[in-house]
Amino acid sequence: MGTHWSIMKQSWPPKAKYSVDHVPDLSGKVMIVTGANIGVGKETVKALLQHNAKVYLAARSPEKAKEAIQDLKSETGKEALFLQLDLADLNSVKRAAQEFMQKERQLHVLFNNAGVMGPPIEQLTSQGYDMTFGTNVLGPFYFTKLLLPTLIATAAAEGKPARVINTASSGAELFSQNFDYNTLKDSPARKKMGVNVLYFQSKFGNVAFSNELFRRYGDQGIMSCSLNPGNLRSGLQRNLSGLTKFLIELALYPTPYGALTQLYAGTSTEGAKFGGKYLIPWARLTDNNPSKNAEWERTMWTWCEEQVAGL
Repeated sequence: MGTHWSIMKQSWPPKAKYSVDHVPDLSGKVMIVTGANIGVGKETVKALLQHNAKVYLAARSPEKAKEAIQDLKSETGKEALFLQLDLADLNSVKRAAQEFMQKERQLHVLFNNAGVMGPPIEQLTSQGYDMTFGTNVLGPFYFTKLLLPTLIATAAAEGKPARVINTASSGAELFSQNFDYNTLKDSPARKKMGVNVLYFQSKFGNVAFSNELFRRYGDQGIMSCSLNPGNLRSGLQRNLSGLTKFLIELALYPTPYGALTQLYAGTSTEGAKFGGKYLIPWARLTDNNPSKNAEWERTMWTWCEEQVAGL
């Protein structure tokens, strides 16, 4: 009852006290937003550009990204920079990180925003992982790991934390068990788990990763937090259909609302102290962190390390 009541309250949050107008001037700040050609990611880039950040719009499709960059330029007068990134392909993740580090020596904020929900069960990543966990957890883990030296160096140079903002969802609260590692590659157990629970597991993974990242690197200047952006109209629902899609869309808010919580975590003065925390709509801290088991978090981190060790 407690979990479902918590999710219900998050589905109809109180009126936002935080707005895009509260974002400070971000001149001189370098940021990456993944999955930024549509939805919440695009709205996040828009707000960052409006406040003078240098923003890399990371997305899989060059065509869709360039269209988004042009849209944003017409709306803000500022131009985001394209970074080609396919989180479902670890080789693409490595290329993207290398490309960024060739161009930049600083990274103030990494918004791990990209994600998928409910892709067909037959779909696997390029390296054969479950598409949902591979895209939502393993890909962002590897991307963040590769960018950590730049994030740490930036924190040291600035004398203040570099931030990693990890977008989860209320679905993280619906997965209260340890990870089933038999489901992270194709297997009968994976098919039995089904697309909904695979999604919840991946969102729980976002929170677990965020907590463990802060535990390991908080003393080196990394502020990592996770959040539920809210129930939003975005490209995330593209794989849903029928009654499930109808019922979900009844409780959806306009996409710009979804950027508020991650903008708050990524740009506010108080956000520098959100390490290991979990936020809920709209731009509110909560003590109800979905992942509370440090052993599970460490084990998942070790599993992810093992998957990318030979790349």
